[in-house]
Amino acid sequence: MSEELNKTKPAEDPGQKLEKLEEALAAKEEEIKRLKERLLHLQADFDNYRKQVARESATLARRVQDQEILDFLPVYDALERAFRALKRNNDLDSFVEGVERIFAQLAEILKRKGCQPFESVGRRFDPAYHEVLVTAHAEVERNVVLEEFERGWLREGEVLRPAKVKVSLGPQGGDENEGKGNRN
Repeated sequence: MSEELNKTKPAEDPGQKLEKLEEALAAKEEEIKRLKERLLHLQADFDNYRKQVARESATLARRVQDQEILDFLPVYDALERAFRALKRNNDLDSFVEGVERIFAQLAEILKRKGCQPFESVGRRFDPAYHEVLVTAHAEVERNVVLEEFERGWLREGEVLRPAKVKVSLGPQGGDENEGKGNRN
């Protein structure tokens, strides 16, 4: 049967076969060259895109920072006016009243930004909300916040800044190892 196929198909000249293979090789080499050029262009385009995104991100971050500063400049201006008025008039009562208004203005800005302070004194110590600066024996149970040195703040329900606190070790005279090692 294979003899029949060979008889019906004329034999190909080896020179023609080599020529066809060389043409196919040249076509493949040309295709590889085009693909390499395309890859280089894509790499350059991606590199340019990456640089553009980095520039845009930096610009956006700068604009966000600028907006934050602009939100607080009225507080700065009000404090500056209050100090000038105090120097000019030496009216301490008016100065205190002005600072109270400025404090309220600042509190409103923080509230608009989703920030609020949280209470710590009398609550159980929680490392997610509190940073222990001092421990002391007290007539309250162990791990209760006794004093707040710096208020803690939440932003949209998450801790923005933990409170810096003093925490109870419990009444003195308890376990002699109490207060050593882990302050929790």
